[in-house]
Formats: sequence, structure tokens, C-alpha cells
Amino acid sequence: MKENERPQEVSQGSDRRNFLKKVGALGLGLPIITQTAALATAGSKDATPDGTLPAADEITTLNILQTTDIHCQIHPHDELFWEDNKAVFRKTGGYAHLATYFQREKAKHANTFIIDTGDMFQGSELSVKTTGKAMLPILNNMGYDLYIPGNWEVVYHKRNMLTLMGGLNAPKVCANMYHDLGEGKRGELIFHPYKIWNVAGVKIGFLSYTDHLVPKRQSPSYSKGIVYTKPEHNLKHYVEVLREHEGCAYVILLSHLGLSQQIALSNNPDCAGVDIILGGDTHERVRKPIVGKYSKVVEPGAFGSFVGKLQLKVQNGKVIEEFYALDEVDVASYPADAGIVALVQANEQPFAEDIYKVVGYSTLPLYRYFVVENTIDTLILDALTWKLPEVDIVLSNGFRFCPPRSTPDHTGNIPITRGFIYDMLPVDSQVRTGKVTGKQIAEWLEKELNNVFAVDAAKRFGGWVIKFEGMTVTFNAHGADGSRVQSVKVGKKPLDLQKTYTISACERDGDPEDVLCRMSNVMETKNTPFSLHDIMLSYLAANSPVTPKPKLNAKVLDAPQTLLSQVFGVDYEFR
Repeated sequence: MKENERPQEVSQGSDRRNFLKKVGALGLGLPIITQTAALATAGSKDATPDGTLPAADEITTLNILQTTDIHCQIHPHDELFWEDNKAVFRKTGGYAHLATYFQREKAKHANTFIIDTGDMFQGSELSVKTTGKAMLPILNNMGYDLYIPGNWEVVYHKRNMLTLMGGLNAPKVCANMYHDLGEGKRGELIFHPYKIWNVAGVKIGFLSYTDHLVPKRQSPSYSKGIVYTKPEHNLKHYVEVLREHEGCAYVILLSHLGLSQQIALSNNPDCAGVDIILGGDTHERVRKPIVGKYSKVVEPGAFGSFVGKLQLKVQNGKVIEEFYALDEVDVASYPADAGIVALVQANEQPFAEDIYKVVGYSTLPLYRYFVVENTIDTLILDALTWKLPEVDIVLSNGFRFCPPRSTPDHTGNIPITRGFIYDMLPVDSQVRTGKVTGKQIAEWLEKELNNVFAVDAAKRFGGWVIKFEGMTVTFNAHGADGSRVQSVKVGKKPLDLQKTYTISACERDGDPEDVLCRMSNVMETKNTPFSLHDIMLSYLAANSPVTPKPKLNAKVLDAPQTLLSQVFGVDYEFR
């Protein structure tokens, strides 16, 4: 079904099959996880004595809370909201404030279950300096009940990912990450595929998938030793296990696939029997579930600024009602928990001097939310162009991580700290140059735009439009595949398909030498003496305060330049 077709009623079951026979055919194994993870709070109206069922006809509330894509942002930060067609900023997030939110929810609802759906260990200087380990004591004191790996959990490579995920006290689940036995041959699943919450006389099943495109989206070396499969490889099987064998009254798919791919999955028959997809990856703020043919989809923003809250009313062993809300973690509404504040400070203290060192200033708020152009990306491109004036075109990837920064200090300008450089660029890659033809550029642009705006939601990568300077492009976001680009100029001249141009981009660990920014067959590639951080620091030292106003290098013709999401055709608006 296409995204803009009318949703059909969600199917809640499937024909019983011989799942044991299917296990043999798929070679999946069937770990059965039935630990009870219910929380109890004395005096709560929802409390049920341990080991007993609710009284007949009693209605019990199950409270399921989700965070995702926090990207190691341990402190409150400026957050961008789109209101009345303009950007406004408020202070949100921070683990200490998030902890207070969790505590209040547990006090109101005894049966509370807290989940994080990935990207916990990448995104800050503190994480880089400690290879993610500084996040462990913080996460283990937040009260999480379940985790899944995100696409960036592999940033420190497989062995470190296993150490970090293994260091989390709560269970971890993922049904599509396998040990690589060599040459891409699948071994056993790295994590259990599912988890069951047995509470108030019902079983709630949690099944998990992460992005199977990680080896393409991230540097290939990060995920070496891991084989990923599409959810369709075993989704139908495990839904049947949860529904038919385990007897789950409600099945939740935890996902780190990105909103577009999660919508596509909700319209896939293999998703029949999944009640809701609690998603992550694209930092989208879904305030009302998007209804697909077979399931519903939500995603709760990023950076700890929001919590997705799914409440299920249970009566006589059945889920009779459900409610979803996106709660903003406003720092004024949720005072910081003193214990988490102390823990965060203790973990950060050895690195604090470097993290908080001011290295430059901006006259404009710095953000990275718009699909086409942003001030953070403009700042990076300006720095690259300044350092490499002989290069025709500089490129920067279409990342989403890094919370905004909009609060001036005593100078009247917005300080840029060493830590914020890591927020923008957690991987300090070497800058590489090479040569390509105009024809290569034209073909690459079409491919990159299709990754963002493909009509088939399943074909959209997570990430926004590639960023560039030295080249201006006009395009139709909703044009036909292969025909989106309407004009290209390099400098002030139209792109010459036969001409050779110099380009620069960051080196990706594990890419072939002739690949730059997913562009293949690049000629005469070589690394410069500079890393991204080197260039940013020297540029800011020489040019602060900077004014990184987007230059309309990429101009969309059939959508607003302020486009905030790649999702279309469904009832959803980012705000």
C-alpha cells in the first residue's frame, strides 16, 4: 500500500502454523524470554500485589515509556520547535530531568516499563573520550527495563558494542543482527530477538529490529563482523511466536529503522499482528500514531527532549483501550534529580576543562533539523571551503545528530565549545580529496536525492539531503526517480558532464580508496593533513564570530525550503 492510500483495519492475528518446522527452516532458534519486569509502587491505584491477578473486571493501566536517539546528550540543551512557521527554542532534556519525569510516571502508574530504542553511545566528546563507557553508569541508574541497539551503537566497532550493550543492566533485544561467520555467512543472533512483559494478567511482547542498512550508512568498518537482515526475513515468524506460542495480548515492534521505513513496514503483510511500532533513528516527533494497513507507527524525537508514552488499559486479560502522547521534557517542569546530577558531574569531571572550552562564536542559532540546509552544516562547509580554496566542491553528510545551540553568553554571541564540535562531528575523520566528472556528479546527485525522497518509503535512507558548497542545485523533491535535478552549477557555470572537478569529503573507515561520500570511482583520491576537527578549530579561531547563514546551495522547487521531514503522504507534521 502507498503511504497516501486509505489505511485499512489492523489485523490482530494470523493462522496457526507449525512454528517448530519453521524454526528448522530458518535456523533462527527460539529463545523464550518470560521474565516479569512489572514495577510496583505502594499506594498507586494501578498497583497489583505481586503474584496475584487483578480482580475480575478490574481495569489496570500499563504505562510504557520510550526514549530514543539521545546521542549522549547528558545535559539540558536548547531545543528547536517549529511554531507559527518559525523556529523557537526552549530548554529540554538532560538525564537528570528525564529521571524526574520517569519517577513521576512510576509514582502515578505502578506498572511502568521504560525502553530506549538506540543511539545511546555516540554523539558527544565525553562518549568519544571514554569509548562510550561514561554512559553506562548513567543509563544503569535511569530505571530502563529494555534496550535495543541503534545504527550508531557500532561506532566503536563490534567488540566495543558488545561490551557497552553487555554493560547495561536491563535486557537487550534485536532480531536482525547476527554474528558473521565469514564472507557474510550468518551465525547466531547477537541479542535475544524478543522480550515478554508478564503483568496484570497479560503478556506484552516486544520484538526488535535495527537498521539493516548500517554497513552502507555508517563507515563499513564499524559493523565488520555483523550480518544484518531486513525485518521481513523473520518478522512474520516471530510475530507468530509471540501471538500463537507465547499468547501475547499485545505485540510491540521496537525499531531503529527511521520513520519512512517504519511506515513502509506497517503496510507490509509481514507486520500483521503487530499492534504498534515504537520507532527511532530519524528524530521525528510523532504526536499522533500514524496508522498503516497492519500496524501503527510513532517516533519520540531525539536528545532526551521528549518521551513517547503508550498507555494500555487491561481488563480480564485483554487490552481494551490504548492512548499515546508525546511528552516534552521541559526543564522547568521536571527539576533535576540530584543523584543523576552528581553521577553526570563525576563522569564528566576528568574531561570538563576541554569539553567546556570556548573555541569560537556564532551570531546565529546553530541547528540541524531542516531536510535541505541548516546553519550547522553551513558552518562546516564554510570551514572546509576556507581551508581548501583550491577544491571546486566540498561535501558534508546529511546528519541529524547534534542538538541546537541558541543561547548567547556575556558577549551577546552564541559560544561554540570544544564539546559542541564533537556534538556536530563525533567522528573526527580525515578530509580526503579526489576528482570526478560532471557526469558522475549528476548521477550521484540523483541517487542521493532518491535516498531522501523515494516514493517507495522502504527505499529511503535515514538522513537528509547531502550538503555541499561550490555547487548550486535546484531540484524537485517529489519528482520522478532519476529526474529530480533541474539545474546544477559549479561556481557560476553550468555543470559540464565531460569536465573533471575536484571534490573533498571526509574519509569513511572501511570504504574503498576510490569512494567519497558514497560516490564511487573517484579518481586521484588522497588524504589531506587535516581532520574535520582541525579545520573547524582553525576556522573558528580565525573567523569568529561566524554567521553561517544557509546560502541556498540546494534549492527545492516543489516543497518549502524549510522542509522538516522526508515523510509525506500521511497524517504527520514535524513541530
